[in-house]
Amino acid sequence: MEQCYYDAIDMLKAMIARPSFSKEEADVADYLSAAWEKAVYTVNRKGNNLWIVSPDFDEKKPTILLNSHIDTVRPASGWTKEPFTPEEDGDKLFGLGSNDAGASVVSLYSAFTILTKKQQPYNLIFLASAEEEISGKNGVEDALKSLPRIDFAVVGEPTGLNPAIAEKGLMVLDCVAKGVAGHAARNEGVNAIYKAIKDIEWFGSYQFPEKSELLGPVKMSVTIIKAGSQHNVVPDACEFTVDVRTNEFYNNEQLLELIKEQVECEVTARSFRLNSSRTDIEHPFVRRAVMMGKEPFGSPTLSDQALMPFPSVKIGPGQSSRSHTSDEYICFSEIREAIDTYVRLLDGLQL
Repeated sequence: MEQCYYDAIDMLKAMIARPSFSKEEADVADYLSAAWEKAVYTVNRKGNNLWIVSPDFDEKKPTILLNSHIDTVRPASGWTKEPFTPEEDGDKLFGLGSNDAGASVVSLYSAFTILTKKQQPYNLIFLASAEEEISGKNGVEDALKSLPRIDFAVVGEPTGLNPAIAEKGLMVLDCVAKGVAGHAARNEGVNAIYKAIKDIEWFGSYQFPEKSELLGPVKMSVTIIKAGSQHNVVPDACEFTVDVRTNEFYNNEQLLELIKEQVECEVTARSFRLNSSRTDIEHPFVRRAVMMGKEPFGSPTLSDQALMPFPSVKIGPGQSSRSHTSDEYICFSEIREAIDTYVRLLDGLQL
């Protein structure tokens, strides 16, 4: 396991040194593919998604997917270090994507290599996917079409190595309140802004009845408003955008219909793809995590879990609060602990 740790650190440094923005992951995908082939694995590739399958794959066994993403956001303003130069400082390794989610990628890969060296009661597939940061259609969603049936997934994201057994979904709504144009100096027209205000206030105050013990209530936030063309014209349209974070009690299609019943404006959902997810607290993986002293929780942040139509748990090294920030870093000790934790959670696990 010690050699796996050092190999993981070297691999992470090489990943940091290769810019890998969403839809631009080819360079790091090429590097990882070559590294895994050198380790005598057969590497499958679809776009910039890479996966390797346990050598003794048996269709009669259940299959566990290990997944994390190789893309990053663009560097935030305020970096005092070079984002693409891995820099060590004591226990910390700085670099873009080190925390989110390069550390999870290399830790899960290391766990895969250790776990597949002996017989397991399941098949194992490791998938390094693209476009997670933009929930792109050419990421994990596309790769899953080429994989065998998956029974359970471990999704690597920075969670402090505690298991997120539930995750909020996302639905973005484009809303239009319509009025009638008129001259602002005269008592004419119907002001679309005034019509929109009523619905905007509803979005900001309404509480759906079903509240999750792990995820809390559905949260709706109006985040963009556009209206008017000049000061003396009563606007005939007011457009606004609503960010809706769902819990496991409502799928996105159902929630849209409930919203339409309550507001006057026209409402269109950009997508229904990103639903909330939840895995039972009694799932064998979760039970083992609890026995190891881990604390299950509900995550408010979105990941590729939302695109997985099977049970999954999000767990990985690092902290979500470091993601997408200036001078992003991961601790070497967190990677060492992650490899050990993944192996302990999965070795001999009976689904």
